[in-house]
Amino acid sequence: MKDCSISNEQMEEVYKTIGQNVKRVRTSKNISQLALSLAIGHKSVGTIAVAEIYHKNKHFNIEHLVKIANVLEVDICEFFKDIK
Repeated sequence: MKDCSISNEQMEEVYKTIGQNVKRVRTSKNISQLALSLAIGHKSVGTIAVAEIYHKNKHFNIEHLVKIANVLEVDICEFFKDIK
């Protein structure tokens, strides 16, 4: 059986890549962080802003990603592109 352990550093890279991909898709559709935040049910831009850059270990969870994919009208897989 293959060992599936992953280091904290590897997870940080995953979270950073997801944040970058969310930002890439969001900006390509000319949607602001605030507009996206409001569309997924948040009252401020904070969650989107910090998760896009993985600031202070803040990252998107699965619920966020599902909602964001729906709002941006993309397959959720788009956020996982180029994860090594």
